[in-house]
Amino acid sequence: MSRNLGGLLASKRRQRHLITLGRVIVSILAIAYAVFPVLWIASASFDPRNSLAQQRLIPPNASLENYRALLNNPLQPFPRWMLNSIKVSLITSVLAVIISALAAYAFSRFHFRGRRSLLLTILLVQVFPNFLAMVAIFLLLQQIKNYIPSLGLNTHGGLILVYLGGALGINTWLMKGFFDAVPRDLDESARIDGASDWQVFWRIIFPLVRPILAVVGVLTFIGTYSEVLLASVLLRSKENFTLAVGLWQLIEGQYTQKWGIFAAGALIGAIPIMILYLIAQDWIIGGLTQGAVKG
Repeated sequence: MSRNLGGLLASKRRQRHLITLGRVIVSILAIAYAVFPVLWIASASFDPRNSLAQQRLIPPNASLENYRALLNNPLQPFPRWMLNSIKVSLITSVLAVIISALAAYAFSRFHFRGRRSLLLTILLVQVFPNFLAMVAIFLLLQQIKNYIPSLGLNTHGGLILVYLGGALGINTWLMKGFFDAVPRDLDESARIDGASDWQVFWRIIFPLVRPILAVVGVLTFIGTYSEVLLASVLLRSKENFTLAVGLWQLIEGQYTQKWGIFAAGALIGAIPIMILYLIAQDWIIGGLTQGAVKG
């Protein structure tokens, strides 16, 4: 009896060890799969040959030549491109969070005529990506520039308007689910104490939904920071280029592709995203886990 029990315990122990070993192997493979492209880009950024045709993980004659060419070339104002991207992405994220939160609060707490139809319309509009209306957007901004130059074609204000139009719909739907999960008893208790709708939103609802606000803000920032298609069409002057458009110009030509400089710019350009994620990671994880629990 004791031998059978000991053998059973040993078998279960071996089974647990095998499961743990399998998890470790899968984790190592997943990390390697995620890290390898970054290492490859880092290797290309130190390769002075400026080509990916014969790229090695450890490049021969590694140097900082690509970084110097990136930062010191007046024809390629990389620092200005990066500042442009941060400005556009930051303004878009802040406005998207504020407007989406107000819209989600209205849809969640107020009942008005056409509420359901408006929600379905927002969802339907989001089915079609912005670039399908690229010609219409281009012509619209061209006309707006005649009346409001700061919001027209080849301006960051016009680009921000286009990005907001693409971000508000899905963000409103996402936030509405979190607003619906907040008990309405809190609203009623606050109104009994004399709180207005704005006070209910700002002092009660807003603190409870901060995780989803962080998720929406970070996702909007990343999406606009790395977007290249619309920005390449709506921005015409090199001084107004965002980082993605500027880097795309480095590899656009058939005979003048600068992959080493592009790799160096991509690594430097990823720094703001890393900083933003490190700052907001607790709220991001909280927002995602709460969304998973609340369904």
